[in-house]
Amino acid sequence: MLYKALRPLLFSLEAETAHHVALRAARCLSALPPVARWLRRNVARPADVPLERLGLTFPHRVGLAAGLDKNAVAPWAWWGFGFGFLELGTITPRPQAGNPRPRMFRIRQQSALVNRMGFNNDGAEAVAARLSKLRSRGAPPFPIAISVGKNATTPIEQAEDDYRSAARILAPLADLVSVNISSPNTPGLRSLQTPGQAARLVEAIREVCQGRPVLVKFAPELEGPELDAVVRACLDAGAAGFIATNTLSTRGRDDLPEGGLSGLPLKDIARERIAAIRRAAGDAALVVGCGGVDDAASAQTLLDAGADLVQLYTALVYKGPFLAAAISRGLRR
Repeated sequence: MLYKALRPLLFSLEAETAHHVALRAARCLSALPPVARWLRRNVARPADVPLERLGLTFPHRVGLAAGLDKNAVAPWAWWGFGFGFLELGTITPRPQAGNPRPRMFRIRQQSALVNRMGFNNDGAEAVAARLSKLRSRGAPPFPIAISVGKNATTPIEQAEDDYRSAARILAPLADLVSVNISSPNTPGLRSLQTPGQAARLVEAIREVCQGRPVLVKFAPELEGPELDAVVRACLDAGAAGFIATNTLSTRGRDDLPEGGLSGLPLKDIARERIAAIRRAAGDAALVVGCGGVDDAASAQTLLDAGADLVQLYTALVYKGPFLAAAISRGLRR
């Protein structure tokens, strides 16, 4: 109810400005872990049905997707709002400002967003300092995945060095490492989605990640035999699982801003890619579904297609911060 009252005010602001306002509020909440715990217990009230995978305990199956909290500034807030796990980032070795504004757009009639942020983040060292402070008070009760990427100024031929560098700094402070090779907003990045390139990245990251499971995040445009081949190559290189999918490129479309499309339009694509990945990967791999999750039915669809976990971000813009908790209560046990 409160978010319904606040949404017109937030929607009167430019999309990225509203994002920063909401993130500042979340950061204030995150500074007060006891308040966040109280909020989870008494307001969010998620249905915690623990899932054991990869040696980790996920309190429930609905998590925060990468992109909302790029710099790990509000982890306790997301716990308070009822999430079961977090993916933070994407984080590059060195700080970077990202692409020029405007770079985030609401597509209200589709309950969607288009972004061309360009991996704006504070850099691996700054984010590591925040995560170190978080863990200095004890292990948080929620798994944290850290998404790593390459700096825009790094030639694609040297991308492996960036991924390795970011993972070396951040992996000791994370529970999982996710490899973002699928953003449409960093030139050349998606060229890394070949069996050889992706496998080499997985191997390089595993060398420095101190045993943390490595997940690979794919673009929705990757499909068919090409997707099958990359999945198998990543598994052979030691990947523990996959995230499907990243945003859909709008390049060449006159009806949308240029960037990556997220939200409801990805619902069917995400389901299809999850099913394909599960067929190619078998039962052992962890599969995380991301795309078009905005209620329990859409989340259940991805789980039924083969996902172990689901993530959301865009739907929070339209339905408010307690959505993950509500979805957890509506899933089949």
